[in-house]
Amino acid sequence: MPRSLSLPWSRRWLVAALALCTTSLTACGEEADAVDADAPAQDARRIINVGIERLQPRSFTDVIRLTGTVVADRSVVVATEEGGTISRVVVDKGQSVRAGDILAEIDDEMLRAQRDESQAQMSLTQQLWDRTRRLYEEDGIGTENEYLQARYNAEQAKARLALAEARLGHTKIRVPFDGVLDARHVEVGSVVGPGTAIATVVDLSPLKVAAGVPERYAADVRKGARAVVVFDALGDTSSALVEFVGASVHPSNRTFPVELALDESDHVIKPEMVADVVLERRFLQSAVIVPRQSLVRTEGGFSAFVAIDIRGDEAMAEIRPLTLGASAQDEVVVIKGLRVDDRLVVLGQTQIAQGDRLRIVSER
Repeated sequence: MPRSLSLPWSRRWLVAALALCTTSLTACGEEADAVDADAPAQDARRIINVGIERLQPRSFTDVIRLTGTVVADRSVVVATEEGGTISRVVVDKGQSVRAGDILAEIDDEMLRAQRDESQAQMSLTQQLWDRTRRLYEEDGIGTENEYLQARYNAEQAKARLALAEARLGHTKIRVPFDGVLDARHVEVGSVVGPGTAIATVVDLSPLKVAAGVPERYAADVRKGARAVVVFDALGDTSSALVEFVGASVHPSNRTFPVELALDESDHVIKPEMVADVVLERRFLQSAVIVPRQSLVRTEGGFSAFVAIDIRGDEAMAEIRPLTLGASAQDEVVVIKGLRVDDRLVVLGQTQIAQGDRLRIVSER
Protein backbone atom coordinates (compact mmCIF):
# COMPACT_ATOMS: atom_id res chain seq x y z
CA MET A 1 0.00 0.00 0.00
CA PRO A 2 1.49 3.42 -1.06
CA ARG A 3 2.76 5.59 1.67
CA SER A 4 0.99 8.71 0.43
CA LEU A 5 -2.31 7.16 1.37
CA SER A 6 -1.09 6.79 4.92
CA LEU A 7 -0.54 10.59 5.32
CA PRO A 8 -2.74 12.24 7.86
CA TRP A 9 -5.76 14.08 6.51
CA SER A 10 -4.44 17.50 7.55
CA ARG A 11 -1.16 17.04 5.69
CA ARG A 12 -2.96 15.88 2.56
CA TRP A 13 -5.14 19.02 2.60
CA LEU A 14 -2.05 21.25 2.94
CA VAL A 15 -0.37 19.63 -0.10
CA ALA A 16 -3.53 20.12 -2.21
CA ALA A 17 -3.82 23.77 -1.20
CA LEU A 18 -0.19 24.47 -2.09
CA ALA A 19 -0.67 22.86 -5.54
CA LEU A 20 -3.79 24.92 -6.24
CA CYS A 21 -2.05 28.16 -5.29
CA THR A 22 0.93 27.33 -7.53
CA THR A 23 -1.40 26.72 -10.51
CA SER A 24 -3.24 29.98 -9.90
CA LEU A 25 -0.04 31.98 -9.67
CA THR A 26 1.23 30.48 -12.91
CA ALA A 27 -2.00 31.34 -14.71
CA CYS A 28 -1.99 34.85 -13.35
CA GLY A 29 1.57 35.35 -14.49
CA GLU A 30 0.80 34.17 -18.01
CA GLU A 31 -2.24 36.47 -18.27
CA ALA A 32 -0.17 39.43 -17.08
CA ASP A 33 2.48 38.61 -19.65
CA ALA A 34 -0.20 38.51 -22.38
CA VAL A 35 -1.59 41.91 -21.37
CA ASP A 36 1.87 43.43 -21.31
CA ALA A 37 2.61 42.02 -24.76
CA ASP A 38 -0.54 43.59 -26.20
CA ALA A 39 -0.02 47.01 -24.69
CA PRO A 40 2.73 48.18 -27.07
CA ALA A 41 0.70 46.99 -30.13
CA GLN A 42 -2.21 49.19 -29.17
CA ASP A 43 -0.01 52.26 -28.95
CA ALA A 44 1.95 51.62 -32.19
CA ARG A 45 0.89 53.61 -35.32
CA ARG A 46 1.81 53.00 -38.96
CA ILE A 47 4.01 55.68 -40.48
CA ILE A 48 4.22 55.43 -44.28
CA ASN A 49 6.34 57.49 -46.65
CA VAL A 50 4.24 59.23 -49.31
CA GLY A 51 4.45 61.87 -52.01
CA ILE A 52 1.73 64.52 -52.24
CA GLU A 53 0.51 67.07 -54.78
CA ARG A 54 -1.24 70.33 -53.94
CA LEU A 55 -4.30 70.63 -56.19
CA GLN A 56 -4.70 73.78 -58.26
CA PRO A 57 -7.47 74.64 -60.76
CA ARG A 58 -6.47 74.05 -64.38
CA SER A 59 -8.09 74.18 -67.79
CA PHE A 60 -9.04 70.87 -69.36
CA THR A 61 -10.08 69.84 -72.85
CA ASP A 62 -12.37 66.84 -73.06
CA VAL A 63 -11.79 65.01 -76.35
CA ILE A 64 -13.23 62.20 -78.47
CA ARG A 65 -10.70 59.88 -80.10
CA LEU A 66 -11.63 58.53 -83.54
CA THR A 67 -10.07 56.80 -86.52
CA GLY A 68 -10.63 58.53 -89.86
CA THR A 69 -9.75 58.26 -93.53
CA VAL A 70 -8.49 61.04 -95.79
CA VAL A 71 -10.79 61.83 -98.71
CA ALA A 72 -10.51 64.32 -101.54
CA ASP A 73 -12.80 67.32 -101.55
CA ARG A 74 -14.16 66.08 -104.88
CA SER A 75 -13.43 62.92 -106.85
CA VAL A 76 -15.08 62.25 -110.22
CA VAL A 77 -14.78 59.48 -112.80
CA VAL A 78 -14.97 61.29 -116.13
CA ALA A 79 -16.92 59.26 -118.70
CA THR A 80 -17.73 59.59 -122.39
CA GLU A 81 -21.03 60.90 -123.70
CA GLU A 82 -20.36 59.72 -127.25
CA GLY A 83 -19.11 56.43 -128.66
CA GLY A 84 -16.16 55.90 -130.97
CA THR A 85 -12.41 55.30 -131.06
CA ILE A 86 -10.00 57.28 -128.89
CA SER A 87 -7.85 59.22 -131.32
CA ARG A 88 -5.85 61.34 -128.89
CA VAL A 89 -4.94 61.37 -125.21
CA VAL A 90 -3.83 64.77 -123.97
CA VAL A 91 -3.12 64.46 -120.22
CA ASP A 92 -1.01 61.89 -118.38
CA LYS A 93 -1.60 60.56 -114.88
CA GLY A 94 -0.47 62.78 -112.06
CA GLN A 95 -0.72 66.04 -114.01
CA SER A 96 -2.55 69.03 -112.64
CA VAL A 97 -5.54 70.03 -114.75
CA ARG A 98 -7.91 72.95 -114.89
CA ALA A 99 -11.62 73.05 -115.56
CA GLY A 100 -12.29 72.86 -119.32
CA ASP A 101 -8.97 71.26 -120.29
CA ILE A 102 -9.23 68.45 -122.86
CA LEU A 103 -8.39 65.01 -121.47
CA ALA A 104 -8.87 62.96 -124.63
CA GLU A 105 -10.55 63.07 -128.05
CA ILE A 106 -12.74 60.60 -129.93
CA ASP A 107 -12.44 60.19 -133.71
CA ASP A 108 -15.13 62.55 -135.07
CA GLU A 109 -15.02 61.86 -138.83
CA MET A 110 -18.49 60.32 -139.02
CA LEU A 111 -20.03 62.94 -136.78
CA ARG A 112 -18.57 65.73 -138.89
CA ALA A 113 -20.17 64.20 -141.97
CA GLN A 114 -23.50 64.01 -140.18
CA ARG A 115 -23.11 67.61 -139.10
CA ASP A 116 -22.45 68.72 -142.68
CA GLU A 117 -25.47 66.78 -143.90
CA SER A 118 -27.68 68.37 -141.28
CA GLN A 119 -26.36 71.79 -142.14
CA ALA A 120 -27.21 71.31 -145.84
CA GLN A 121 -30.68 70.00 -144.97
CA MET A 122 -31.33 72.98 -142.73
CA SER A 123 -30.26 75.40 -145.46
CA LEU A 124 -32.69 73.82 -147.92
CA THR A 125 -35.66 73.70 -145.55
CA GLN A 126 -35.03 77.27 -144.42
CA GLN A 127 -35.15 78.53 -148.02
CA LEU A 128 -38.38 76.59 -148.68
CA TRP A 129 -39.88 77.98 -145.49
CA ASP A 130 -38.97 81.57 -146.39
CA ARG A 131 -40.52 81.20 -149.84
CA THR A 132 -43.70 79.49 -148.62
CA ARG A 133 -44.14 82.10 -145.89
CA ARG A 134 -43.88 85.03 -148.31
CA LEU A 135 -46.32 83.50 -150.81
CA TYR A 136 -48.84 82.62 -148.13
CA GLU A 137 -48.61 85.76 -145.99
CA GLU A 138 -48.13 88.39 -148.75
CA ASP A 139 -49.81 86.95 -151.82
CA GLY A 140 -52.25 84.47 -150.30
CA ILE A 141 -50.86 81.67 -152.44
CA GLY A 142 -50.84 78.13 -151.03
CA THR A 143 -52.69 76.37 -148.28
CA GLU A 144 -52.36 76.57 -144.53
CA ASN A 145 -51.16 72.97 -144.40
CA GLU A 146 -48.32 73.75 -146.83
CA TYR A 147 -47.43 76.79 -144.71
CA LEU A 148 -47.32 74.80 -141.45
CA GLN A 149 -45.43 71.88 -143.03
CA ALA A 150 -42.71 74.17 -144.40
CA ARG A 151 -42.27 75.80 -140.98
CA TYR A 152 -42.08 72.42 -139.24
CA ASN A 153 -39.47 71.12 -141.73
CA ALA A 154 -37.27 74.19 -141.14
CA GLU A 155 -37.46 73.89 -137.35
CA GLN A 156 -36.78 70.14 -137.50
CA ALA A 157 -33.71 70.63 -139.68
CA LYS A 158 -32.43 73.30 -137.32
CA ALA A 159 -32.82 70.95 -134.31
CA ARG A 160 -31.01 68.15 -136.17
CA LEU A 161 -28.10 70.47 -136.88
CA ALA A 162 -27.93 71.49 -133.19
CA LEU A 163 -27.90 67.81 -132.18
CA ALA A 164 -25.09 67.05 -134.64
CA GLU A 165 -23.08 69.98 -133.30
CA ALA A 166 -23.59 68.81 -129.69
CA ARG A 167 -22.52 65.23 -130.51
CA LEU A 168 -19.46 66.59 -132.25
CA GLY A 169 -18.59 68.63 -129.17
CA HIS A 170 -18.81 65.55 -126.97
CA THR A 171 -15.94 63.94 -128.85
CA LYS A 172 -13.64 66.19 -126.82
CA ILE A 173 -13.68 64.94 -123.20
CA ARG A 174 -13.01 67.82 -120.83
CA VAL A 175 -12.03 68.27 -117.17
CA PRO A 176 -15.02 69.20 -114.97
CA PHE A 177 -13.02 71.10 -112.28
CA ASP A 178 -9.49 72.02 -111.21
CA GLY A 179 -7.57 69.10 -109.76
CA VAL A 180 -5.17 66.27 -110.52
CA LEU A 181 -5.59 63.41 -113.01
CA ASP A 182 -5.37 60.52 -110.57
CA ALA A 183 -6.05 57.70 -113.04
CA ARG A 184 -6.43 57.22 -116.81
CA HIS A 185 -8.48 54.28 -118.05
CA VAL A 186 -8.06 54.41 -121.86
CA GLU A 187 -5.30 54.65 -124.46
CA VAL A 188 -5.19 55.75 -128.09
CA GLY A 189 -7.14 53.20 -130.13
CA SER A 190 -9.50 52.18 -127.34
CA VAL A 191 -13.08 51.77 -128.54
CA VAL A 192 -15.52 53.37 -126.13
CA GLY A 193 -19.26 53.75 -125.85
CA PRO A 194 -21.40 56.30 -124.01
CA GLY A 195 -20.65 56.06 -120.28
CA THR A 196 -17.18 54.49 -120.63
CA ALA A 197 -14.80 55.68 -117.86
CA ILE A 198 -11.96 57.75 -119.29
CA ALA A 199 -10.14 59.11 -116.23
CA THR A 200 -10.44 59.94 -112.53
CA VAL A 201 -9.96 63.55 -111.48
CA VAL A 202 -9.58 64.52 -107.81
CA ASP A 203 -9.65 67.91 -106.16
CA LEU A 204 -7.02 67.96 -103.39
CA SER A 205 -7.73 71.43 -102.09
CA PRO A 206 -8.77 71.06 -99.40
CA LEU A 207 -8.36 67.49 -98.28
CA LYS A 208 -10.84 66.15 -95.76
CA VAL A 209 -10.87 63.47 -93.09
CA ALA A 210 -14.03 61.40 -92.78
CA ALA A 211 -14.79 59.58 -89.53
CA GLY A 212 -17.69 58.03 -87.63
CA VAL A 213 -18.64 59.35 -84.17
CA PRO A 214 -20.46 57.06 -81.68
CA GLU A 215 -24.07 58.12 -81.22
CA ARG A 216 -23.58 58.82 -77.48
CA TYR A 217 -21.66 61.96 -78.49
CA ALA A 218 -24.44 63.27 -80.75
CA ALA A 219 -25.14 66.24 -78.47
CA ASP A 220 -21.45 67.19 -78.17
CA VAL A 221 -20.24 67.46 -81.79
CA ARG A 222 -20.94 70.68 -83.66
CA LYS A 223 -19.88 72.20 -86.95
CA GLY A 224 -16.79 74.34 -86.41
CA ALA A 225 -15.39 72.21 -83.55
CA ARG A 226 -11.60 72.01 -83.47
CA ALA A 227 -9.62 68.83 -83.86
CA VAL A 228 -6.08 67.51 -84.24
CA VAL A 229 -5.37 64.89 -86.91
CA VAL A 230 -2.31 62.66 -86.43
CA PHE A 231 -0.75 60.69 -89.30
CA ASP A 232 1.44 57.97 -87.85
CA ALA A 233 2.69 56.97 -91.30
CA LEU A 234 4.11 60.47 -91.86
CA GLY A 235 4.91 61.45 -88.29
CA ASP A 236 2.79 64.51 -89.02
CA THR A 237 0.10 66.38 -87.09
CA SER A 238 -2.39 68.76 -88.68
CA SER A 239 -5.11 70.97 -87.29
CA ALA A 240 -8.64 70.66 -88.63
CA LEU A 241 -12.17 71.98 -88.24
CA VAL A 242 -15.43 70.06 -88.40
CA GLU A 243 -17.28 71.26 -91.49
CA PHE A 244 -19.97 68.59 -91.79
CA VAL A 245 -21.96 66.64 -89.19
CA GLY A 246 -24.25 63.87 -90.40
CA ALA A 247 -27.96 64.09 -89.62
CA SER A 248 -28.55 60.35 -89.17
CA VAL A 249 -26.93 57.41 -87.37
CA HIS A 250 -25.73 54.41 -89.37
CA PRO A 251 -27.83 51.42 -88.26
CA SER A 252 -25.01 48.84 -88.44
CA ASN A 253 -22.30 50.54 -86.36
CA ARG A 254 -24.36 53.20 -84.50
CA THR A 255 -22.16 56.10 -85.58
CA PHE A 256 -22.88 59.32 -87.44
CA PRO A 257 -20.47 60.74 -90.05
CA VAL A 258 -18.35 63.85 -89.68
CA GLU A 259 -15.96 65.51 -92.12
CA LEU A 260 -13.02 67.70 -91.13
CA ALA A 261 -11.23 70.12 -93.42
CA LEU A 262 -7.44 69.78 -93.08
CA ASP A 263 -5.15 72.77 -92.82
CA GLU A 264 -2.63 71.32 -95.29
CA SER A 265 -1.20 72.68 -98.54
CA ASP A 266 1.95 70.77 -99.54
CA HIS A 267 0.09 67.60 -100.72
CA VAL A 268 2.17 65.26 -98.56
CA ILE A 269 -1.07 63.82 -97.21
CA LYS A 270 -2.78 61.51 -99.69
CA PRO A 271 -6.41 60.41 -100.05
CA GLU A 272 -7.29 57.10 -98.33
CA MET A 273 -4.59 57.54 -95.66
CA VAL A 274 -5.63 56.47 -92.15
CA ALA A 275 -5.48 59.12 -89.43
CA ASP A 276 -6.08 59.37 -85.67
CA VAL A 277 -8.55 62.14 -84.93
CA VAL A 278 -8.63 63.91 -81.55
CA LEU A 279 -11.88 65.86 -81.62
CA GLU A 280 -12.59 68.55 -79.03
CA ARG A 281 -15.75 67.68 -77.11
CA ARG A 282 -15.82 70.49 -74.56
CA PHE A 283 -13.43 72.88 -72.83
CA LEU A 284 -13.36 73.36 -69.03
CA GLN A 285 -11.89 76.66 -67.94
CA SER A 286 -11.21 75.74 -64.27
CA ALA A 287 -11.32 72.17 -63.01
CA VAL A 288 -9.80 69.91 -60.35
CA ILE A 289 -7.63 67.45 -62.26
CA VAL A 290 -5.76 64.52 -60.72
CA PRO A 291 -3.36 61.89 -62.10
CA ARG A 292 -5.12 58.65 -62.92
CA GLN A 293 -2.58 56.64 -60.89
CA SER A 294 -3.55 58.48 -57.70
CA LEU A 295 -7.01 56.89 -57.72
CA VAL A 296 -7.82 53.88 -55.56
CA ARG A 297 -10.57 51.51 -56.62
CA THR A 298 -13.04 50.62 -53.87
CA GLU A 299 -16.32 48.71 -53.67
CA GLY A 300 -18.24 51.94 -54.20
CA GLY A 301 -16.18 53.18 -57.14
CA PHE A 302 -13.05 55.31 -56.91
CA SER A 303 -11.51 57.14 -53.97
CA ALA A 304 -8.34 59.07 -53.20
CA PHE A 305 -6.28 59.81 -50.10
CA VAL A 306 -5.45 63.33 -48.96
CA ALA A 307 -2.98 64.40 -46.31
CA ILE A 308 -4.60 66.33 -43.46
CA ASP A 309 -3.40 67.71 -40.11
CA ILE A 310 0.01 68.42 -41.65
CA ARG A 311 2.76 69.20 -39.12
CA GLY A 312 6.12 69.59 -40.70
CA ASP A 313 6.71 66.48 -42.74
CA GLU A 314 4.07 64.42 -40.95
CA ALA A 315 0.36 64.19 -41.61
CA MET A 316 -2.64 61.91 -41.35
CA ALA A 317 -4.37 60.02 -44.19
CA GLU A 318 -8.01 60.69 -45.01
CA ILE A 319 -9.90 58.81 -47.70
CA ARG A 320 -12.32 60.70 -49.98
CA PRO A 321 -14.95 59.03 -52.20
CA LEU A 322 -14.89 60.67 -55.65
CA THR A 323 -17.29 61.51 -58.44
CA LEU A 324 -15.27 61.52 -61.66
CA GLY A 325 -15.84 63.36 -64.90
CA ALA A 326 -14.02 63.40 -68.21
CA SER A 327 -10.57 61.91 -68.68
CA ALA A 328 -7.76 62.32 -71.18
CA GLN A 329 -4.58 60.28 -71.33
CA ASP A 330 -3.43 59.94 -67.68
CA GLU A 331 -5.54 62.72 -66.14
CA VAL A 332 -9.07 62.69 -64.74
CA VAL A 333 -11.45 65.52 -63.82
CA VAL A 334 -12.87 65.25 -60.30
CA ILE A 335 -16.41 66.61 -60.07
CA LYS A 336 -16.94 65.92 -56.38
CA GLY A 337 -14.75 64.78 -53.47
CA LEU A 338 -11.67 67.01 -53.78
CA ARG A 339 -11.14 70.74 -53.49
CA VAL A 340 -8.53 73.25 -54.55
CA ASP A 341 -5.52 73.25 -52.18
CA ASP A 342 -6.14 69.67 -51.00
CA ARG A 343 -2.89 67.70 -50.60
CA LEU A 344 -3.50 64.64 -52.75
CA VAL A 345 -1.40 61.54 -52.08
CA VAL A 346 0.12 60.56 -55.44
CA LEU A 347 2.87 58.18 -54.26
CA GLY A 348 2.33 55.38 -51.76
CA GLN A 349 -1.46 55.64 -51.80
CA THR A 350 -1.93 51.90 -52.33
CA GLN A 351 -0.19 51.12 -49.01
CA ILE A 352 -2.18 53.35 -46.68
CA ALA A 353 -5.55 53.22 -44.96
CA GLN A 354 -7.86 55.70 -43.26
CA GLY A 355 -6.14 57.32 -40.27
CA ASP A 356 -2.59 56.16 -41.04
CA ARG A 357 0.25 58.48 -40.09
CA LEU A 358 2.14 59.76 -43.13
CA ARG A 359 5.66 61.00 -43.62
CA ILE A 360 5.82 63.41 -46.58
CA VAL A 361 8.97 62.73 -48.55
CA SER A 362 8.08 64.77 -51.68
CA GLU A 363 5.61 67.50 -52.59
CA ARG A 364 4.76 69.20 -55.87
